[in-house]
Amino acid sequence: MSAASHRLKCCPKPNNSTHALHVFNTSQLKQVLVGAPETRLTALDNGLRVASEETGHATCTVGLWISTGSRYESEKNNGAGFFLEHLAFKGTKKHPQTALEQQVESMGAHLSAYTSREHTAYYMKTLSKDLPKAVELLSEVVQNCSLSEAEIEQQRGVVLRELEEIGGNLQEVCLDLLHATAFQGTPLGHSVLGPSSNARTLTRQDLVDYINSHYKAPRMVLAAAGGVNHDELVDLAKTHFSGVSFEYEGDAVPVLSPCRFTGSEIRMRDDGLPLAHVAIAVEGASAASPDIVPLMVANSIIGSFDLTFGGGKNLSSRLARLAVEEKLCHSFQAFHSSYSDTGLFGIHFVADKHYIEDMMHWSQNAWSVMTGHAERAPKLYVVLSYENGHILHILNYGRRIPLAEWDARIDAVTPRLVRDICSKYIYDKCPAVVAVGPCEQLPDYNRVRSAMYWLSVVCLIHMYFYF
Repeated sequence: MSAASHRLKCCPKPNNSTHALHVFNTSQLKQVLVGAPETRLTALDNGLRVASEETGHATCTVGLWISTGSRYESEKNNGAGFFLEHLAFKGTKKHPQTALEQQVESMGAHLSAYTSREHTAYYMKTLSKDLPKAVELLSEVVQNCSLSEAEIEQQRGVVLRELEEIGGNLQEVCLDLLHATAFQGTPLGHSVLGPSSNARTLTRQDLVDYINSHYKAPRMVLAAAGGVNHDELVDLAKTHFSGVSFEYEGDAVPVLSPCRFTGSEIRMRDDGLPLAHVAIAVEGASAASPDIVPLMVANSIIGSFDLTFGGGKNLSSRLARLAVEEKLCHSFQAFHSSYSDTGLFGIHFVADKHYIEDMMHWSQNAWSVMTGHAERAPKLYVVLSYENGHILHILNYGRRIPLAEWDARIDAVTPRLVRDICSKYIYDKCPAVVAVGPCEQLPDYNRVRSAMYWLSVVCLIHMYFYF
């Protein structure tokens, strides 16, 4: 495989859950806050927004983020966005695949893409001096993808093989099933990849219709960070993206259908597998909700754990310490996946079949502690969550939230606030539960549901005396 084909790749979709912790000190935080570059934002006449953060570095990252993904797809075309992601680098009307690869290779750049449930992105990492060429190539990839029938048929096989490979990733399977049951009957329940039946039947016209319906200027943000000049970036956007339409045929503007969370479960029992993957979640906050920061803090307190991490009684997470001492699981991670109008707040764990019931009990207990006497999270957790969503701020909020403002939001989170917000989302709620593998020992759903009530009652009693 050529170096260019290594650099032109489709990245795994990012997980917009936040479940890792960084350990920083106060002086490091101050340095980050002082050194945070200003975000400049300009809107073109067609509604496309241009955002930049200038650091003066010799390199930069520039990309186009679009408000579209599997949530905007129907049962018939689910997987179209993911299919397009694979076709994006197979040549444009101006640059055949080989020429496109040579262009990227000559710049020493990396051209990548990802698709999620609500967003699609195409971006390049390159030298700052090559910013004009990078924007030109991104424009070609997004607006003039060749979509030849021959290439579509070739990529169909690639997509089917990838679907088969991901089907062997039980964590991906578990979390996709969690969305499918939690948001059943709504487009948010669609997987990003789509079913294999669609991958076999999607036509060129299906892909063209998808682009024409969703690749609209007001739903796009051209963003760059590094050694970039904002005025230059705006001029480049005007040159290459002014022609992107802001009108819809027949004024048929795609509108997200209302989302509905359903407490429910899916069990895929397979006793031939060595370990069980289990996920439990309640409905979380939307990306723009003021509750998002307290839930992120709660999420960081529960934390994550993997046997390969090492450690034991000195781990900061109470659930992680229990996992080590009682050998409850091989790994777990708390997550909060946020979307435009809803979210999933939960825990995923991998455990031996004999420890599923115990791990489920202590996972729910970790939630109940949040509704009782939550503690303060590590301070610089804010940096991780901020970095994970820097471009999506503009799509979700219409602006880039300054790091100092994000830091102030974290400072405003008290143990009492974490308790109140967690009570709001967890107390006496019907969860969504998914288990894949040897999951016979997973408690009956009614027992899981009952535990949500009684554990919260116990901790409310504790909270009464604690506060």
